Amino acid sequence: MSEAYRLVGTPRFGGILVVSDHASNRVPDDIDLGISPDLLDQHIAVDIGVGAIGEIMARRPGIVAFQGNVSRLVCDFNRDEHLPTVVPDTSDGHAIPGNRLDPAGYEARLARFYRPYHTALENLLASTPQALILSLHSFTPCLASSDEPRPWHVGVLYNEDDRSARIAIPMLAAEGLNVGDQLPYSGKLLNATMNRHAEAEGRPYLGIELRQDLIDTAERQAIWAERLARIANQVAVEIT
Repeated sequence: MSEAYRLVGTPRFGGILVVSDHASNRVPDDIDLGISPDLLDQHIAVDIGVGAIGEIMARRPGIVAFQGNVSRLVCDFNRDEHLPTVVPDTSDGHAIPGNRLDPAGYEARLARFYRPYHTALENLLASTPQALILSLHSFTPCLASSDEPRPWHVGVLYNEDDRSARIAIPMLAAEGLNVGDQLPYSGKLLNATMNRHAEAEGRPYLGIELRQDLIDTAERQAIWAERLARIANQVAVEIT
């Protein structure tokens, strides 16, 4: 584990790597975001539920979890490095005054968190190739900035490489789930980590978004961990 990321389990050649960029709501003691502490338990700070699901999945042989170890408000790993949203100064209508950084402060945030995270992920994938990368995120049932509910239980996201998505979507639907194909948003827009570490290298990956009210208890997280492990293993078999 480092300040920027944590690894749960031991990587094995040909295994499954669960990557969760937004698994933590941790803010280092020397960083003051200037926000109410209760916001750190909301979706703007963390992908609720995914950290626990990744940990449960990593108890299975052949599955490991690579997780962001700071809040997405400290550093959003699932953004391109040149974009200001790597260190967001607003999120879903909330101002983040502590992130109004000068160029030196922004560069320091990148050097401290963003680059070590992506360097470690790249090194892991290069040294221990995986059969499948499972990119795991979660989404809120309704944004604060919108009255439009999101009815999907799970979304499957991808950019150009939809090989795994085409296998997983019918499998998820067969479980009686309302599955969003490129919903509640498109992987062509929000896919930075997988674009860099999977698509750019031809590595198979499956992008999954889970609705947060379905994974907000330990019991529900265990159910989804079993489901995703089973489906990811099947996808890995079929795609090779």
